[in-house]
Amino acid sequence: MLRRLSSIALTAVLAFSTVTHAAAAEGVESVTDDKPLALAYGALGANFNQNLDALDYRELREARARWVRGFYPMPAADQGDPAEHFAISTITEAAARGYDTVFSLKFPYDAASFPAPGSARMAAELARLDKVLPAVMGKVDILTIGNEPFIESLPAQRDQRLNVFYETVARHVIDYRRERCGANCGTVLYMGALNRLDLADRRTPAAERWMSFVRETPEIEGVDIHPHIPSPESAQPFLDYILPRMRPDQTFLVTEFSLVWHWKKHLEDPVSATFAQKYGFAPGTLGWQVIKAAIDKPFSERKWDDFLTSSPWFTSQAGFLRDQMELYRGTGRLAVATYGFKQDDLMVSNFGPDKTPWLLNSVYAPYTVQPRGDLSGRGYWLDDFRALQRR
Repeated sequence: MLRRLSSIALTAVLAFSTVTHAAAAEGVESVTDDKPLALAYGALGANFNQNLDALDYRELREARARWVRGFYPMPAADQGDPAEHFAISTITEAAARGYDTVFSLKFPYDAASFPAPGSARMAAELARLDKVLPAVMGKVDILTIGNEPFIESLPAQRDQRLNVFYETVARHVIDYRRERCGANCGTVLYMGALNRLDLADRRTPAAERWMSFVRETPEIEGVDIHPHIPSPESAQPFLDYILPRMRPDQTFLVTEFSLVWHWKKHLEDPVSATFAQKYGFAPGTLGWQVIKAAIDKPFSERKWDDFLTSSPWFTSQAGFLRDQMELYRGTGRLAVATYGFKQDDLMVSNFGPDKTPWLLNSVYAPYTVQPRGDLSGRGYWLDDFRALQRR
């Protein structure tokens, strides 16, 4: 487990852990020879979001993933023992097996106002935390306070009320860790996560205060970002915003990132004539219609790859995963990035031209590609994901 350390010391721990920890537990080969510090920053892991119950250790081994990330919706604490919730039981089992873990606490306030400090509603929220924290503190390596606060909130409340709520929550988590987990606690804390910083109207006074809190709170190791973007170039503004606003010893997470807005823009592009002729689609068939056909009757891996690689909008961005990791690692301050690992049922339900095509991001494609025995169908990104486990 990662102990409570300065970011400099965290460098060495992340390095050793990334290279050896899950490898020893799961029989995964070491890929850094005798240079452990090469992976001190810049680990690439598997993100499951709300679908940690889809984790398959055989797929993690095939992809050479050492890091696992998911989130927990805090209202679930009202429904029973959080330790028995599949998200927490899965992430703590993965940690016990030797995997390194990032776990985000999600506070969904997109349909209700934030509770005010000192109110009964805030007391109830902190009581939820007191149920959840014993199940994860000292067990997961990184605990992220928040998931996507500037999305999971009412638009009118994305001001100081958002800041006050998350600062109250963060101080409660910090106090709990100090009192219950001690100086050598195996869990470090980040604040997360900021979205669409490529857009000027998202760089608000509340975002500025968010970064000020991160910088001025010594118990916080850094900030999480979610660059779901329309072009690869749109990632740079995220870094330009957060890096000058953090302490020099702080690092950042990228627990979600993708080109989903680029993919969506091209769902109604016609597929190539060559692909249509080869696989019996009518001339002029649109991209989303091919994806829907794959959902209805999963394609062979070759057919799915042929669809993607015959689409100029896709092939022009085929290096996205490699290029983004180079960008983030190049800062010298990336702790961990995690990439969408597996398609889920929400991605494919009611698929049409207006659906956000998250399913095109996935390393594994169980809903559009035929399974390989007990393993899910391969998505386009598996080879690059594996290769990026090596620096």
